[in-house]
Amino acid sequence: MTELGRLLQDGQSCHPQALLERSRRPGRSMGTLARALEDFFTTAWLALPTDQAERLAAGRRQRRIDEVPEPLRAAVTGFAEQMLRARQRALRAGTRPRSDHTIETGLSITRDLARFLTSRRGKQDWALVDVNDIEAFLAAVPKSRKRRLTVLRQYFRFAHRTRLILIDPTKTLQAKESNAFRGRTLTLQQQRELFRRWTNTGPDTHTHEAFVGMLALLHAASSQEARLLRITDIDHKRCSVRLGERPQPVPLDPATWAVLLRCLEHRAGQNTANPHVIVTKGTKRARHQHRRHTSATCSTDAATHHA
Repeated sequence: MTELGRLLQDGQSCHPQALLERSRRPGRSMGTLARALEDFFTTAWLALPTDQAERLAAGRRQRRIDEVPEPLRAAVTGFAEQMLRARQRALRAGTRPRSDHTIETGLSITRDLARFLTSRRGKQDWALVDVNDIEAFLAAVPKSRKRRLTVLRQYFRFAHRTRLILIDPTKTLQAKESNAFRGRTLTLQQQRELFRRWTNTGPDTHTHEAFVGMLALLHAASSQEARLLRITDIDHKRCSVRLGERPQPVPLDPATWAVLLRCLEHRAGQNTANPHVIVTKGTKRARHQHRRHTSATCSTDAATHHA
């Protein structure tokens, strides 16, 4: 309030927009007073929002450009200006414009490539970049290959249009990643221990755990496929089930079929109308609540009719 009083008595304009602009502090934060005034004035339709977000975004973009090695910096500056012009055209056309985060990510990837070229490949000119340089850069972080290659294609298309390069080094590269499994795997001994645990009929292992585990271990079924398995998906004559969106029924081995029968026996004791093989506590509770509500309604209607 003291700062606001000082602004009201400094002899300058007391218009809400003018007060809001004079209350802003220089730097990355415009200050508590400016934020409070902006919230109040914009809510009351007395002033327009400030351009603080645009200023911060411009500062972040400039910092990324400044981190590019000097011989390659001018081209990255032009790429940033081209992305900003494209965003303005998208705003005027009513299409989806690039966000500040998207533009900053593109500049970060281009900056990283420029650093890689100067420090690892000894190249100081974009015209000297070839496909081997791009492949080596993408191989450094294989999990980000698709995203990085998308940005680099945009950059080198811009460089080709502006005659910075003669040949686009990303033209023949593929963004498709290997479909090989990258998760943790169990040793053969661990798989054997789990198989013995899940085929054991003792009370230590829950039937749901054993069924989901056997489907995953022997039939590569996901947890979603096991969870969405319905009673109508089971073919008792052929000892097979339909899993997820697989085009053909999956025949079950004797061990998995025995576990499935135990799971169905456990389900029969739950007295539920749930159509799935594995009934969760939440679904069962909802079914019981529905039956209690229906029974109570029927009892009330009967009593009313009797009276």
